[in-house]
Amino acid sequence: MSDLRAPGRPGADDGARAHDRASGAEPVGQNSIFAHLGVDIPAGVVVFLVALPLCLGIALASGAEPLSGMLAGAVGGLVVPLISRSPLSVSGPAAGLTAIVLVGIGDLGFERFLVAVFLGGVLQASLGVARLGDIAVMIPNSVIKGMLAAIGVILILKQLPHAIGYDIEAFGLDAFIVDAKSHENTFSLLLHALSHVEVGAFVISAVSLAILILWPKTPMGQLTWLPAPLLVVVIGTLMNISFPSIKSEWVLQQSHLVTLPDMAGFSDIFARSYGPDWSALTDSAVYMLAVTLALVASLETLLCLEAVDKLDPWHRRSPTNRELIAQGTGNIVAGLIGGLPITSVIVRSSANVSSGGRTRMSALVHGVLIVLSIAFLGTVLNRIPLAALATILLMVGYKLANPKIFRSMWRQGQDQFLPFTVTVVAILLTDLLRGVLIGLAVGIIFILRANMRDAFVSSGDGDEHIIRLAKDVSFLNKLHLRQCIDRIPPGSRVVIDGTQAEFIDRDIRELIAEFAASTTDGVNVRLVGIDVSDVDIDLGGH
Repeated sequence: MSDLRAPGRPGADDGARAHDRASGAEPVGQNSIFAHLGVDIPAGVVVFLVALPLCLGIALASGAEPLSGMLAGAVGGLVVPLISRSPLSVSGPAAGLTAIVLVGIGDLGFERFLVAVFLGGVLQASLGVARLGDIAVMIPNSVIKGMLAAIGVILILKQLPHAIGYDIEAFGLDAFIVDAKSHENTFSLLLHALSHVEVGAFVISAVSLAILILWPKTPMGQLTWLPAPLLVVVIGTLMNISFPSIKSEWVLQQSHLVTLPDMAGFSDIFARSYGPDWSALTDSAVYMLAVTLALVASLETLLCLEAVDKLDPWHRRSPTNRELIAQGTGNIVAGLIGGLPITSVIVRSSANVSSGGRTRMSALVHGVLIVLSIAFLGTVLNRIPLAALATILLMVGYKLANPKIFRSMWRQGQDQFLPFTVTVVAILLTDLLRGVLIGLAVGIIFILRANMRDAFVSSGDGDEHIIRLAKDVSFLNKLHLRQCIDRIPPGSRVVIDGTQAEFIDRDIRELIAEFAASTTDGVNVRLVGIDVSDVDIDLGGH
């Protein structure tokens, strides 16, 4: 795969880039979608090959027909990039929405469910128009890095069985528990996979892995139009075609290959697609589902966008409000033509980055190929081994969950390492959204703890003690300040200096006033820059 080291920021100066980020305007020069066709087209092919089985698997997991997943992938590739200004993000049906979609289709029926997708898209676009897209900036870096690492681990765990030929639908999901009734989870399925090894798949995966590691180090590996993942797909397919003349028992049957629905052309696509049942507009359950889809899809998109921007070798920033408008428009179209709801998807996006994509052209290429594959290319694409695609995803997962990342977070201290680790573990044991929320909660706890510690500085020499308050001191610092006061020896002289504080909460001023008014310990307190004249104190319980 291509090198992810940042070569620097191409294009306009800092002022122009800042204007582009604020306005959502299309950057010029090196960031034009036509400027890097030599790398964007091959990257789009790789993203298409990665997205194809995911579109089908997510549709099946959602209780929908495979065509609905394919149509969603087409919308994510052809509609969203025309509006979005994210250079590397790729959209499509998301595994994180499967539980919501499955329940929604079961409760409403598919045609009425499409109305909820349409309305959710309208709400999502409205959030972008209202400029509420910057909420993702508030997510701590430790949580975002944890999300990336967790997705890397998930990719490795979920794709290992495919790499050895154990191809079942459950591995297409990103949830740890894949079957609540039987209590099947990712680890138990991995154990099952070890007893169902297909030799042909294992051989293809081994050769593919060697290509991914060694090809970029060769002179030929510098050819931007032939990235290692694309070579893996070609060679993996040729290997399976040649197995009958080498060792017939190695031949992979169709269950281990890409499987597309049988279409005769574009006319079949429109003939077999569904449309929304607008009578559902009178059903309150449709509106509740629309709100749920809009909020979850928006949050997943913003988290993915923030993560992909961190992976971008050129460190470009994507306008978040514009992205919500683009995603909302995509979901409006998906609801109208019978597609599943879409979000920006980290698996496709990280594959895009790893394959050398530069602009939105790679997403457009992947969308065009999805449409063509639905209509015309089923026979050809149905020869691609899933083991070859799985190996590509294994390498993507390794890049995201590289052990160096864990070591780096450890060196940054527990306030970074613990939220990072909790996010990773929580995502692995639940799902993407809940895991991020759990990691965010832990991150907030550390932020609050740091705030409590940094709100004041206490120093002492013998009987002389000084407590200097920082810029802002709130009720969150009350416990720490009380503990500091309680440690002051009897008979001490104490100065509490608030000259640097711009805000002192009333709870804090009451605590200081009580301490200053108490004479039981013979402590002499002098207040500097702190007004407690409006505080009524009760020393009865002091």
